[in-house]
Amino acid sequence: MRHRVVITGVGWVTPLGHDVETAWRRLLAGESGVAPIRNFDARSFPTTFAAEVKDYRIPPDIAASAKHKNISRATYFALDAARQAWRQAQLPAPGSAEHQQLNPYEIGIYLGSGEGSLDFAAFTRTAIGNWNREAGQLDMPGWGREALKSFEALREIEQEPALPINHLSLEFNARGPALNCLTACAASTQALGEATEIIRRGDANIMISGGAHSMIHPFGVTGFNRLTALSTLNDQPQRACRPFDATRSGFVIGEGAGVLILENLAHAVKRGATILAEVVGYGSSADAYRVTDQHPEGRGAVMAINEALKDAGLTPADIDYINAHGTGTKENDSTETHAIKAAFGEYASKVPISSIKSMMGHLIAAAGAVEAITCVLTLRDQILPPTANYSVPDPECDLDYVPNKPRPAEVDAVLSNSFGFGGQNDTLIIKQYKA
Repeated sequence: MRHRVVITGVGWVTPLGHDVETAWRRLLAGESGVAPIRNFDARSFPTTFAAEVKDYRIPPDIAASAKHKNISRATYFALDAARQAWRQAQLPAPGSAEHQQLNPYEIGIYLGSGEGSLDFAAFTRTAIGNWNREAGQLDMPGWGREALKSFEALREIEQEPALPINHLSLEFNARGPALNCLTACAASTQALGEATEIIRRGDANIMISGGAHSMIHPFGVTGFNRLTALSTLNDQPQRACRPFDATRSGFVIGEGAGVLILENLAHAVKRGATILAEVVGYGSSADAYRVTDQHPEGRGAVMAINEALKDAGLTPADIDYINAHGTGTKENDSTETHAIKAAFGEYASKVPISSIKSMMGHLIAAAGAVEAITCVLTLRDQILPPTANYSVPDPECDLDYVPNKPRPAEVDAVLSNSFGFGGQNDTLIIKQYKA
């Protein structure tokens, strides 16, 4: 028996706000979360701006909790987003008598979370302090001794990408299936798809799923700069991400978390939960083409889209909106446009498409989950978020990208794409729930 999977709660921490309604309102207003980098001094970098989570205050009880000591920035975001989603799903507060009545083995976690940031300050401090100027090289024994003094084992362990699921397990007493995938920019969409499959086959009734990531640190920004993937429009940071525009020149790195509560429909109905939407389709593929590129014809993307449609039992004409991966790089946007045309045929020109990365930035592993929540809100409010900064049409990108302003629409089924480095492709279809 294949169980239906519904969404009963959503939560996010993003560059546009730390709760769902604030960030959603700002998205629809076309506001930007992009600004000069605050996390570190980036003045000497080719890119000096990012979409940071600004003015974030860690919930006091999390900050004071011994079980969440030394956690990474992304894990704070994940815990906060998961709490928001859990509350909206009207599940019992962790630690309450009602919460203890839940079967912990029927609650699972599947995240697409990235690695935590290195302790860059300690690394550079000990390295610079042990530079032997006369020899023109690092005093390795001296560096080792100094590094050992500042080394904290738990802080180092928290760099591992699987650590957020451990903290969510502790927080919610979730002892069912627990997994994390780090398939680059497709990670949290893949996590949601695989969490759906876990519920469909009956291995859990509730899955806490989504993703979290923060790479706005010297190593993260350096890496993407060296790949020439980031925009360097330092004098106009809020206009830097221009998905599908002919003048696009790279993506804007962001950070944050998005978490959804996925639930077996029968379980949700039995406890009287409010159902926000239903996950009806999931497709996944790999290009097997190149480490940092999709296949230029979008072969893997086409397969993921087609598999999601097949899984949902829908045709392209049934899709009312596509939430694009839409990074704002030359390669991605033209390839994604090509893939949509190949999968949707003549209907490609009729379906509206937009990319919230134009305002939110690219949250890397967390991007797909935040965009899935955007799809849920699109279904709820019957309005399409815009693609900001669109001004110069590109002959290679000639579809309807909902430029610059939100658009009221009748929306029943939406499709969300996420494509990662190495050719990982994942597509979700989310639909209005009907009993």
